[in-house]
Amino acid sequence: MQIKNLEKLNIPDSPGVYFFRKSLPAGGSASSEILYIGRATALRDRIKSYFKNDLIETRGPLLVDMITKADTLEWQESDSVLEAVILESNLIKKFQPYYNTKEKDDKSYNYVVITKEEFPRVILIRGRNLEKGLEGESGENLPFKIKKTFGPYPQGGLIKEALKIIRKIFPFRDEKSGKDKKGRYDLFYETLGLSPNTATAEAKKEYAKTIKYITLLFEGKKTGILKALEKEMLDHAKKNEFELAGIAKRQIRALTHIQDIALIKKERPGSLENGGFSDSFSAVAKSFRIEAYDISHFGGSETVGVMVVVEDGIAKKSDYRMFKIKSGKGNDDINNTKEVLERRLKHTEWPMPDLIVMDGGDPMRSMATSVFSLCPQTKIMSVKIVNVIKDEKHKPREIRGEEATLQMIKEQRRESEVLLANAEAHRFSLSYQKKLRRIRLK
Repeated sequence: MQIKNLEKLNIPDSPGVYFFRKSLPAGGSASSEILYIGRATALRDRIKSYFKNDLIETRGPLLVDMITKADTLEWQESDSVLEAVILESNLIKKFQPYYNTKEKDDKSYNYVVITKEEFPRVILIRGRNLEKGLEGESGENLPFKIKKTFGPYPQGGLIKEALKIIRKIFPFRDEKSGKDKKGRYDLFYETLGLSPNTATAEAKKEYAKTIKYITLLFEGKKTGILKALEKEMLDHAKKNEFELAGIAKRQIRALTHIQDIALIKKERPGSLENGGFSDSFSAVAKSFRIEAYDISHFGGSETVGVMVVVEDGIAKKSDYRMFKIKSGKGNDDINNTKEVLERRLKHTEWPMPDLIVMDGGDPMRSMATSVFSLCPQTKIMSVKIVNVIKDEKHKPREIRGEEATLQMIKEQRRESEVLLANAEAHRFSLSYQKKLRRIRLK
């Protein structure tokens, strides 16, 4: 867009990269030349800063010269600051804009390196060391071959924070990784969930996939990762591998809701305290809570009910609850479940669910809807309820509910979470019922 009236350009207030261009004479192969590429936490504020009177004091004469020559402005939004950091580096490397490359020294910048090893590491190396084949500032020779290199990244603190975020989604080995005295890799980091288990052949295969996803992320191909993870999640769900499906689901959610508040702090120090960022950056995404219920009995006796919880695809066993049925309804599953729901709703200190999963036919869902609709807590009115229909082998056949609820589950890819919750409720209720029988027989 032509740089005339900034207010009319409708610049978004979101993360991304921006381009200052200069038009070229007609007749050439290109209509314009990219002079400068920058990155922004909030595009609107960053771009406006180039047109303030104090530009020479805040940015220096080089960028003032660039602004006087630029006549066109463009931008590309990103879903997060993390992706903006990666995109900026890739675009500068591709187009080599004059004002990005003039008087800069790539040798002092950081590069992300993926090593060529049985279990590759993801590490940061200075450009000057990379050129000399050295690993650290003290001058050790690189003890590995290099598979992939990404960068340069001028701000070391920023790319270090970026790697911390990526590592929480895709645990990887780093420069400190190695074997302890018992030959185990990264036991401490494995416990924290930051380093992968590398003890089995299957682990090696899974880790190769992790490295592939990290590579795609640094290449700016997040869409490809999401498609692969979605297929992986559905494949696991079809095989009733709900825990593995939950891991893939969690990675999908993490990629689509990247929490990069640490990057924003590094990008603009002190601005958080001064209220410099919109709520959309600082808000922490709320976990999606599913509660599932099931009843188990032995020939109409020893009847028990359970509540299980799944949050963001992961079974939250600390929130599981057991209920000994008091009404004496025997094998009347609907009334026994009604008792469980009513007792659960008395616990106002428990978090409210976003979705309820009932085991059984439509009458079971209708009963649950009636119980929740009569609850005086206004929050309950927004709770959605579905029921899982089983086949003759007691395998999930269909998820039923209101059309809007089913559409939400489909759009948010929560089918595997519903089935995991339902399977956990059945397992937990049987386990509790058998425990009571063992106690009675003693």
